[in-house]
Amino acid sequence: MGSKDGDPALGYLTRKETEVKLPRPTRVKNKTPAPIQITAEQILREARERQEAEIRPPKQKITDAEELGDYRLRRRKEFEDLIRRVRWNISVWVKYAQWEEGQGDFARARSIWERALEVDYRNTTLWLRYAEMEMKNKFINHARNVWDRAVSLLPRIDQLWYKYIHMEEMLGNVAGARQVFERWMAWEPDHHGWSAYIKFELRHNEVERARGIFEKYVQCLPEVKSWVRYAKFEFKNGEVARARSCYERAVSQLGEDGQTEELFVAFAQFEERCKEVERARCIYKYALDHIPKGQAEDLYRKFVTFEKQYGDREGIEDVIVGKRRFQYEEEVRKNSFNYDVWFDYVRLEESVGDKEKIREVYERAIANVPPAEEKRYWQRYIYLWINYALYEELEAEDMERTRDVYRECLKLIPHKKFSFAKIWLMAAQFEIRQKNLKAARQILGNAIGMAPKDKIFKTYIETELQLGNLDRCRSLYEKYLEWAPANCYAWSKYAELERSLGETDRGRAIFELAIAQPVLDMPEILWKAYIDFEISEGESERTRQIYDRLLERTKHLKVWLTYAKFEAAVPLEEELKAQEENREPDADILQEQNLRRVLRSRGVFERAFENLRATAPEQKEERVMLLEEWRDMERSFGELGDESIVERKLPRRVKRKRPIVSDDGTPAGFEEFIDYIFPEETGMVPKLKILEAAYRWKKQNVAADDDE
Repeated sequence: MGSKDGDPALGYLTRKETEVKLPRPTRVKNKTPAPIQITAEQILREARERQEAEIRPPKQKITDAEELGDYRLRRRKEFEDLIRRVRWNISVWVKYAQWEEGQGDFARARSIWERALEVDYRNTTLWLRYAEMEMKNKFINHARNVWDRAVSLLPRIDQLWYKYIHMEEMLGNVAGARQVFERWMAWEPDHHGWSAYIKFELRHNEVERARGIFEKYVQCLPEVKSWVRYAKFEFKNGEVARARSCYERAVSQLGEDGQTEELFVAFAQFEERCKEVERARCIYKYALDHIPKGQAEDLYRKFVTFEKQYGDREGIEDVIVGKRRFQYEEEVRKNSFNYDVWFDYVRLEESVGDKEKIREVYERAIANVPPAEEKRYWQRYIYLWINYALYEELEAEDMERTRDVYRECLKLIPHKKFSFAKIWLMAAQFEIRQKNLKAARQILGNAIGMAPKDKIFKTYIETELQLGNLDRCRSLYEKYLEWAPANCYAWSKYAELERSLGETDRGRAIFELAIAQPVLDMPEILWKAYIDFEISEGESERTRQIYDRLLERTKHLKVWLTYAKFEAAVPLEEELKAQEENREPDADILQEQNLRRVLRSRGVFERAFENLRATAPEQKEERVMLLEEWRDMERSFGELGDESIVERKLPRRVKRKRPIVSDDGTPAGFEEFIDYIFPEETGMVPKLKILEAAYRWKKQNVAADDDE
């Protein structure tokens, strides 16, 4: 049965037409309590008493079967009419079915439920209410049929399975409930479903069956949570050996996924409850050796608590450090280029605090230079040097040794093939912190000479700018642009520096050199910076020249729009002059200048429209966007604006179809698209006359309907 929701041609109303719009509540202005309080109940009672007897709704008393039949027929017609209007409203179906149920006509009620499920079979409430009706009236087979269909169509809705199983269990049909559970487990539900099955078997004292379910459970969901539940089940039933076996199987079968804090803590606490202290200690130590330190905070805390009860803290720390040191030694012996292990090893030694041992591990780690001179192999290795230098500076506070670390690292890197700007900058910043500016400048100068990078130039320039060395900044910008002449960021920043120093002509000259470059990485940023520069200087005429020069290179719509907006926002000379002379501006002059501004902006829009029409006639959407912006601009001009200029140029929107061709060249149907027909195109397309006639005919019909 197909859905006909919202189809006006078939006599159905849309959802919007059936919505009930409530009136807005009126705001209460006087919120002070009345001297005599009147309750809502009293108001209703008084209204009822004042109501005349002849206008009260009559109470119908049914005296015979014929009247009862008429009443039922009328009610059914009301429900059916309501369903035809809002058949997607599930509450209407529920009320209808419940009314039929109240009348004792279960066949009709069942038919209504079935029709409702055809409308929306995914609605869980419908299935639940339907089955509840069958169960309440003791139609068990019907209810079982409903549940079977529900769980077949919606197997991922756990509530349906729970209700089905609950019904079978309440009827004493344990085998049937077990069969439903087996069907559910075939869909591999989450932990809650398996737990419900296990609890069901335990309620009926089927321990072996529960154990078998646990075996399927851990195979279906091989996670720590399922194994821990299995072990706790065995321990609760007094099977200590089986519980221990569960934990051991979890560790072996889960592999890396089982190396979690939750599993080891549960395992250790189990051994502790069994009075196996040494076993628990070994589990804790094993876990601490295999779980990353950042993920074992709770584990470490529980281990400390355990040792406080059964051992001493000093012994714990010695054992843990010694064992982990041995583990790291084994791993670096197998693969000395595993820098992650070296990082962990160094962190372990730093936590102990032995300086000589820490330096020894660092020296051994940095001695493992990557065999290939490719940057991707060095990216992890170089952080060993960084950490070494930071340790010497911050922890050991040995500045000479820190300087030696940076120096040796810079000697080691093959700068002709690749380099690391981070090392150069950190070495220079270290010298600045030591107030040795000469050494810092020497390091940054060597970096520019050996391995120039954007980050090095930027940091060097910022440093000199903070120190107030403007000549050095200019020199660095020149080197920067000599190295990267296409870098628009560098050109813009250089010009911004000159402008901040009041050197407007130098800034303008820099911009001229920049836009004269044959290749630029982001020319739009550079041109925008140049335009903003001239606008901030109040050079309106220069700004117009820059826009015109930019339009010689590109005819992009965005350029035209910004040009027009600039003309519309140019400050009036009379206002500026009046502000300087501290007087009221002359209204006539203001009007004249404002009109001139409007004409300039309108002229840019006209040029843009003509240019787009001539150079790119197929890009109609851009022309429409231009006209919409133009119309908004004319509105913003107020009395000086003239929207009719734009209205005459606006196109008409037409829906058209075009064929779709698949990748293999075969036709794949048609798709609708919006086309724009401009006034000047009317005589170019013969079909437009037919469209215009149809459009006029439609307007005439609409006007005639309005007159009626």
